[in-house]
Amino acid sequence: MSEIYTGREEPPSNIAESLTRLILDRAEKTPNRDAFSEPAESGGWKSYTWKQIIDDSAVIAAGLIALGVESEDRVGLASDTNLDWIRGTYGISLAGAAVTTVYASTSAADTAFILADSGSRVLFAQDADQLAKVTEFRGDLPNLQKVILFDGDGDGDFVMTLDELRSLGRSKLEEDPEIVNKRAANVRGDHLATLIYTSGTTGEPKGVELLQSSWGSVAAAVALAGDLRIDDFQFLWLPLAHVFGSVLLVAQLEVGFKTAVDGRVTEIIKNLPELKPTMMAAVPRIFEKVYAGVRAQLADETGVKASIAGWAMNVGDQWVTQRLETGEAPGGLLGMQYKIADKLVFSKIRSRLGGRLRILISGSAALSSEVSRWFLMIGLPIREGYGLTETSAMGTLIRGDNLNIGTVGEPVPGMEIMIADDGEILLRGAGVMRGYHNRPDANAEAFATGDGWFSTGDIGAFDVEGGLKITDRKKDLVKTSGGKYIAPSAIESRFKGISGLAANMIVHANGRKFASALITLDVDAAAKWATAHGKPDDLETLSTDPELVAEIEASVDELNSGLNHWETIKKFKILDRDLTIESGELTPSLKVKRKVVEERYKDILDALYT
Repeated sequence: MSEIYTGREEPPSNIAESLTRLILDRAEKTPNRDAFSEPAESGGWKSYTWKQIIDDSAVIAAGLIALGVESEDRVGLASDTNLDWIRGTYGISLAGAAVTTVYASTSAADTAFILADSGSRVLFAQDADQLAKVTEFRGDLPNLQKVILFDGDGDGDFVMTLDELRSLGRSKLEEDPEIVNKRAANVRGDHLATLIYTSGTTGEPKGVELLQSSWGSVAAAVALAGDLRIDDFQFLWLPLAHVFGSVLLVAQLEVGFKTAVDGRVTEIIKNLPELKPTMMAAVPRIFEKVYAGVRAQLADETGVKASIAGWAMNVGDQWVTQRLETGEAPGGLLGMQYKIADKLVFSKIRSRLGGRLRILISGSAALSSEVSRWFLMIGLPIREGYGLTETSAMGTLIRGDNLNIGTVGEPVPGMEIMIADDGEILLRGAGVMRGYHNRPDANAEAFATGDGWFSTGDIGAFDVEGGLKITDRKKDLVKTSGGKYIAPSAIESRFKGISGLAANMIVHANGRKFASALITLDVDAAAKWATAHGKPDDLETLSTDPELVAEIEASVDELNSGLNHWETIKKFKILDRDLTIESGELTPSLKVKRKVVEERYKDILDALYT
């Protein structure tokens, strides 16, 4: 048998075994501390204590019980990230039911599929747009009894408002003041807590069943594997329909820090200097955009400012290299030079992001080493981790004392990891799902190894320092007609760290004699480039502009210089628009649906080989 890798410590024995218990414990530990803030209608931010939020959630729970929701019944949530989602999640959990998550961007047909397959009895919906999806397919949803709107009016029958649910809950509590406490006390670790449907890059969504104990295991990992503090302040914008968002909520319950919630991605840059958070999690694309944007601004400097910026970046690069080689911050002359560079340049970059960030977490996809090195250089090290929806998003995590760039960290407490003979990563532990809902066929495949080992579909290996390195998806490995294997995602991630103009690269090589690529432009970066060069800023024109094409080609050449000869991109085509979720080319977590893209642009790809 292959070697089994485990975390440094055993999980603590005093961690709550359920999401419901975590909520109750937090209410007891710090009832009067600020828990959340949200944008206020009059401007600024409105804050709430833990007692205010959890008391309100208990009323919501009572309302659900009054509607007939029983233990482990599924209750859907279809919304963008906002505080009502969190209230709804807490309310569902206190009622002993299970949350079924639905992205606000999910199509009507897929929303109906998720609600029907899960057997959801009630749905919290953000607004009329989400309600319309249900109305369109209501005949296919015999189990769905009620829709509760966060924003909008009820109809006196099928649709009710959140305030109407609260009124129902208060009446239920008057009848039986202990109804919620009794329901919550009966929640066990082996009860279903969350049902998350993987958007997937191919095929029909599969419902991942995560137990109450799954979130207890996440809390245990957070308690040991991180350095989060109760006085931290999180800015949360990630989709709460994604398992990554759920982990952040559990981490907050375990530690007790405050979170500002605003799911509007367009407001991130505005919110950071206003809120001044100490921690934030994001997908790699956000870090890539910051990296590219700041580099572009520094490149525009002239005279003395340009000289200082260039000197600082050179010093910073040397400092990072030595830091990673020795594991310690360099001293001596280089250390002194870095302090000067930090005061003149790096501290100013950090101030644009609020000035207090100390913990950045990247997840959902691979982050390029170039981007990770740059953030470490400016004093904002990024913690990467590895996990899947099927493992409660937990598997490995870079610890604060072990910045091993290029890896996704070491196993978290309570998780075992094994590398199969073909390089596939296998995981086993309390965070692993019970199974796919209504999918015995998929379960047989996922647990084919036996003994509780979950097959991730990812290829990887541990380095000598115990860090896990992900090389690619097992099913994404492609083979050229010459028999050479290529890992597209590793190449694509590296390219986005090189080119500030690119939003996405899709490497294509399966069955072909060489590798080619489709490249899309980042809308903001392309517009800024167009302004600087006196060009029209529409992507259709820019995609064929000779100067811009030459810049992309230079980035491809730089990429190729670090690849094996059979991996190099021989030809590429810049598309006249970026990939989108709405077009079905990206998942809600911004992963590329490779097969969809290759089929949609088949004629363009074929032309690269003629």
